[in-house]
Amino acid sequence: MSKSATDLMQEIIVSSLIDAVAALRSASKGVPNAMLRDLNAIGPNTGFSDLPAELQASIGESVRAAFNRLLKEGYSVAPGTGRAPTRPDRPVPPSGGAPRPRPNRPAERRPRPPRPPRDR
Repeated sequence: MSKSATDLMQEIIVSSLIDAVAALRSASKGVPNAMLRDLNAIGPNTGFSDLPAELQASIGESVRAAFNRLLKEGYSVAPGTGRAPTRPDRPVPPSGGAPRPRPNRPAERRPRPPRPPRDR
C-alpha cells in the first residue's frame, strides 16, 4: 500500500533531522562544548553558509535523497515559478471591468444618525 504524502514527508524530515544531528556531532569532533556552541549559533537568521561544513553537506545529501524518494514513490517534482499560483477571491467579469456588486448589499451606505450626548 502506498503512503500518504504527509507520512512520506514526515519520514523524510525525521531522517534529515537525525542526519543533521549526526553531522553536528561529527563537526564537534566529540567535544560536547563545541557541539553546544554550534547549536547555540543556529538561530532564525542563520544562513546556509553560516552552518558548519559537515552540516551543509548533510543537508545537501538529505535534499537530494528527499527528491529521489518522492520521485520513486510516484510524486511529481516540478520546477517552481517562484510563487504559488493564486486564484481570485471573486470572479472577474469577462469584460475586464470592475466586479459586480454583491447581492443583498446596499449600493451606498447611509450616514448614521447622530448619537445623543452622554451624561458624565
